[in-house]
Parts: sequence; C-alpha cells; structure tokens
Amino acid sequence: MRILLIEDDHVLGAATRDQIASDGHSADWVKRLDEAREAIRNAAYDLILLDLMLPDGLGLHFLRALRTGGDVTPVIILTALDQVSDRIAGLNAGADDYLVKPFDLDELSARIGSVARRYTGNPNPIVTHGALAIDLAARSITRDGRPVQLTAREWALFEAFLSRPGQLLSKAQLEDKLYAFGAEIESNTIEVHVSRLRKKLGPAVIETERGLGYRLGRA
Repeated sequence: MRILLIEDDHVLGAATRDQIASDGHSADWVKRLDEAREAIRNAAYDLILLDLMLPDGLGLHFLRALRTGGDVTPVIILTALDQVSDRIAGLNAGADDYLVKPFDLDELSARIGSVARRYTGNPNPIVTHGALAIDLAARSITRDGRPVQLTAREWALFEAFLSRPGQLLSKAQLEDKLYAFGAEIESNTIEVHVSRLRKKLGPAVIETERGLGYRLGRA
C-alpha cells in the first residue's frame, strides 16, 4: 500500500515511517496540512495516518474537508487527544480508526491491516487462493501446507494483487504501492519481485499482460 503520514513530531514520524516501510508499504511523510493537500493532488493513497494538531491547522478540519469533497481514502487518526469526546469527534468526522499516542508500532501495523481489509470488502484475515492459505493479519503463507517465506516487498506486492483480484495493475501502479516519493527504483524492480513470487508461490500465481501490466492468476 501507499500510505500518507501527516505528523509533525520528528521522532514519532520517523519511527512510524520506518515501521510502515518495514511492513513493505511505501510511506510519504509530511509535517503540514498544506503539504498533505499537495501530496494528495499528486498521488493516489491507499490510507492516510493523520495527526490532529498540526502547525498550520487542525487535522479534524482537514478530514472533514476530505469527506465533504467525496474522498473515501481510509483514515486512521494518530493523536495525543485521549478523551472519549475527542474519539467521537474524530469518528464522526469520517475517520476509520483512532489510535492514541503513545502507541505500540506493532498495534499500528495491525490497525492498518484491519482497515485495509475492510476497504477491500473482506474483513476476514484468512484467505484461500488455490493451493495457498494466506493469513493477512499474521502476514504468513502456506503452499500445500508448507510455509513460504516472503520478504516485506514481496508480501506488499502480493497483497496488492490479492486486494484487486482480476484487475490489471500496471508497472507504475505497483511501483507507487511499494515506493515513496524520491525513492530510487531500478527499471526491472517489479519484474524481479514478480519472478521471485512465481518461484515461491507457483508459476501461474501472477499473469503478465505484455506492455500493460500484471494481474493475480492461479495458484
């Protein structure tokens, strides 16, 4: 997934960004709401992590404006505001989840996964695809009952296909899911990851449409 992190605290922002990256997602980190608006104009995000107290305004106003404008991107609020009334206000403004600082980074990963599954229409973390049994919460896969080890990038790429079964994804779309703004990407990076997934999960697990992209195949 490509995630927009809106957080002005340098220590927490860096730790959160690194956690997102270690999970195999791409993270664009901004510290102001005007930077967030610019980022949204230039990229399609799968999820937004939003602090409520930013140097140039309130995250709650930003969230309300998103929802009023028809933006349905999932939003998880990250804030030190811990009153029940604050949580109610955040959820009523259109947030999908609310996490109070300080929070455990592994819990954040779990919340991100849970919200993402709800938006793809399948909140069940257990998915079966041919010979593959996939636990989205535990980020584990077995093939014919035998465990398969994927790197964080391989997992993120495979998860992108799982969340859009049958949909053709271009190379550019897949790069956006895996890498943040400014990241250096080798021209054959996606091809390499696809090749490794086929070796581990089965040669037909990802189909190629030459010149167009890739889609989830049989397993």
